[in-house]
Parts: sequence; C-alpha cells; structure tokens
Amino acid sequence: MTVVTPSKTTPAEGKPTGGSRTRPGKLAESGSPTVRPPAAAHLSDEQVAELGRELDAIRDEILAKRGSADAAYIRRVIKIQRGLEISGRAALLVSKNKAAWVTGTTLLSLAKILENMEIGHNVLHGQWDWMRDPDIHSTTWEWDFVTPSRSWQHTHNDLHHRWTNVVGKDNDVGYNLLRMDEQQPWKPINLANPVFNAILAPLFEWGIAIYDLELTEFKEGKKSKEALLKDLKALGKKVVTQFTKDYAATPAVAMLTGSGKQALYGTLTANAVRNVWAHAVIFCGHFPEGTDTFTEEMAEGETRGDWYIRQMIGSANISGSKLMHIMTGNLSHQIEHHLFPDLPSNRYAEVAPKVREICQRYGLKYTTGPLLKQVGSTWGKIFKLALPGKTATA
Repeated sequence: MTVVTPSKTTPAEGKPTGGSRTRPGKLAESGSPTVRPPAAAHLSDEQVAELGRELDAIRDEILAKRGSADAAYIRRVIKIQRGLEISGRAALLVSKNKAAWVTGTTLLSLAKILENMEIGHNVLHGQWDWMRDPDIHSTTWEWDFVTPSRSWQHTHNDLHHRWTNVVGKDNDVGYNLLRMDEQQPWKPINLANPVFNAILAPLFEWGIAIYDLELTEFKEGKKSKEALLKDLKALGKKVVTQFTKDYAATPAVAMLTGSGKQALYGTLTANAVRNVWAHAVIFCGHFPEGTDTFTEEMAEGETRGDWYIRQMIGSANISGSKLMHIMTGNLSHQIEHHLFPDLPSNRYAEVAPKVREICQRYGLKYTTGPLLKQVGSTWGKIFKLALPGKTATA
C-alpha cells in the first residue's frame, strides 16, 4: 500500500494501487472547492495555498529526519507487545487460579491494544515502509483483528482518509449503522442509536469486518458479486485464524491444567476490552462536539490546502500522557494523523504544536480535550442525533 496522503502527484482516479483496489479523488492544482467549509470561508485561495505549503514543509522535515531512532522505536514496541502477549497467554494456561486469570487477561488485553493501535494500524498505513523491512511493511502485515488487512486498507486508507467526514462519500460517518450527522435523514430506527453503539463497542472488530465487506455498495450495484465473494473468502480465512488462536489453541492447552474454560473467558474478555478501547479512541477522533462534517460540494475541486483544512477541522485530539498516546496508537493526535497518515506515529507529538500554531494563525479551530470529555461529547451527539428534529452543535 503506497502513501495515502493525497499529494502533489496523487495518482489519477482509477489507477490501480494495492492490488485490485483503486485510489479515488485527485486533488486540484489550484483554485478552490465549489463551496468552502464555513469554518474556512474567511480564507482566500492564496491563504489556503500558503497553508498547504507550510504543512507540506512540516511533513518534508519529518521525512528527512526519519532514521535509526524511529526504526528502533517500532521494533522496541513490537518486542514489548509480543512479550505481553506471550506472558498473557502463558498466565491463562493456569488461569484456574484467579490471580493468574486477572494477570493473563490484563496482559493479553494490553498486547491486543498495542498491536492494533500503535503497531497494526500504523504499519498498515505505510508509516514504516521506508525501513524496507519485509516483516514490518504495509503489504505484508496481518494484524490481530478479524477484518483482513487488505480489506481494511481499502475502506480506511483509500476511502476514509481521502473523504474524511464528507457525508455521502465517507461511510465512516456512522459506519452505515448510526446517524452521526444532521445531514443524514432521520429514520425511526435511529432511535436505537445509543443501543446500537453500546452493542458495537465490545464487538467493534466484527462491526468493522462487516463494514469492510461494503454490503451497501454491493446492494447499490457499485461492487460486483465476484468482488464480494472474494472479500467473504478472505474474511472467512481470517475468522478461522483468529478463532483458532484465541478460542481453540489457548483454551485447549489450558485444559491440561484444568483451566480451559477460564482461558476461553480470558481471551473473550481481552478481545472485548481491546474492542471497547479502539471504539472509544476512534469515535473520539471523529465525532466529538467541535468536529465538522462536509457536503460533497465542499470537497469538489479542493486543492491540497483545502484537503488539509478539512482534515484539521474534521478531526479531534485527545490530551493525555505519553503512555496514553502510545496506547491509542497516537490516534490521540488524530488531527496530525489525518494530515500526515504516512508519518511515523512517534513523530505526531513533535508535529502537534506546529499544527496547532498554524490553526491559530489562520483562524481555524483545533479541537482537543481529555479522554472522558471527548467520550462524553461523542455519546452526547449519539443521543441527540437519535431523535427526530435534533441536531448536534458542531
């Protein structure tokens, strides 16, 4: 998978990348979108172009600085994650002892969070492809998540990151399940918004796996039967792999110590904990009060500078400690990630103050807040938009 940030030389729509997938949406060289988002309406085309050049310069600076320290960082994180997973599964083998069960489940939960967030998500974005390590590469990594890596790269890297929060183009706005914007017509089923979201959280990996099948596109004739069957086959293989590892192999070995049932419950719990955490982090990066959504007209004819602006005002950060940032996969720096999805995640903290200063100077909002505030804000929007005639303040 190549760099996902639309660049000055973004491939034209329809050119194959990443196998049979295509990368949509070539950016305009100059001018402005059909309608500029209200939060950026005060900016001239020249100001937007200059903003784009400033952000390009930040990206180029980081690209030039990547080196052995960054490579050592990701290798260290992978080593820690594997140590946590091995230790967690080992403890679950004797989890008839309650202390061992708590220890094993906790360590395995941490391992799964670290693998999905700071390792898998970022490796699959191509952040570490420059190392040319075949074991840490976007084309070879298969993560500890039910949805196959390649399917996720298409819906996430190619589509979501190109059309961030554009209602009608970015299906991540509600994942075809929730009403998350007032532009989305209200239906009686939306009354169940909070219920659906509460169910989605502990089952998040399964929700994403179904979403990545693009069933809506298939129903609308935008996806062929052959493509759907291919994706179903890939998903089936991945499900077998995940079930074998978590719900067959570990409990089977644990049966030797009479801990089979406890080990099964431990792996189920670890997956649920990881899912709830990933769900919270991702929703907090896209849906709290203060994040904007966009019409298709606001994306038509946008330049690189306009695309940058949409990423900044359509995303939100989570403030917190360095450990919290690592455990979120540095998606606590969601604004910086949406601007530069191919930069090493350990560099986002360095980039963030510069991005914030640019936002202030150009009169653009920079939405951030502690985790509990962002979670509460997101759930508030979910409840508001469940009701007819209710809108969420942006």
